[in-house]
Amino acid sequence: MSDSYTKDPAALLDYSWDWSLWLAEVDDMISSATVTVPEGLTAVGSPVVGDTMVTQRVSGGIVDVAYTLVCQITTVGGLIDERSIYLTIAER
Repeated sequence: MSDSYTKDPAALLDYSWDWSLWLAEVDDMISSATVTVPEGLTAVGSPVVGDTMVTQRVSGGIVDVAYTLVCQITTVGGLIDERSIYLTIAER
């Protein structure tokens, strides 16, 4: 799964972090997650958290600006990790 995307400023889209490979290595599941969305983008609703995946719906953005979305999870076993998704805003 790629971690870089291009988004139209008018689009309302879901972005997902797939933790399945790492979670399989540590034999654990996601207990909770937070997604940090930078100023200029809007997180629409709360992140949807599954056993191995976190999805956040995002709107907004300014053309030609790059943003970093950060997902931090805590596992059932108490591990904490984070991953980033990079969004570049462009008219599409």
